[in-house]
Amino acid sequence: MGTISVHEFVSLDGVFEDPSWTVPFGFDPDMGEDIARLTRSSDAILLGRRTFEMFAPAWSGRTADDDPGAPFFNDTPKAVVSGNLDDAAAERTWRNSRSLGAYDAGRIREFKDSVTGGIYISGSGALVRALLADGLVDALHLFVYPLVRGTGARLFPEGSAETVLRLRQYDAYDNGVLHLIYSRA
Repeated sequence: MGTISVHEFVSLDGVFEDPSWTVPFGFDPDMGEDIARLTRSSDAILLGRRTFEMFAPAWSGRTADDDPGAPFFNDTPKAVVSGNLDDAAAERTWRNSRSLGAYDAGRIREFKDSVTGGIYISGSGALVRALLADGLVDALHLFVYPLVRGTGARLFPEGSAETVLRLRQYDAYDNGVLHLIYSRA
């Protein structure tokens, strides 16, 4: 049975939309190692449709020379939660991709059971909220930047379901970013 690990870059006020705002903080090498550990332990990628549509053009043309993360994103099997995307369209968009159809907790459990190791999620806010509400997230990795955005889509907007989590581990990087790792309480 696979484990679902979510990776999100968020501001202090919870904004996760278009993380280009993280660039001025640089990319701490220890942070890179922590993210690499997360991806190395993953045998599959699970994404919502909007994140899939943003990631596909950003990653599909990259090579390891461009970015050391490119082989993981391009070679790893990807599953997309979308009621509008079929397997053929997913594969045409980004190799090694398939559609799981519209969100269904039972279908996600089946997918989770079919994966031996980790399942990596990044972005995909609506999907992450649904997975948390259904108790399907095993680890939530929040990389919290020392910045208040004031505007933008929040990972947990007003009206999100109440979810109690347990802090498992934390790290502080030299660039001011905190890495908080939560699991279900």
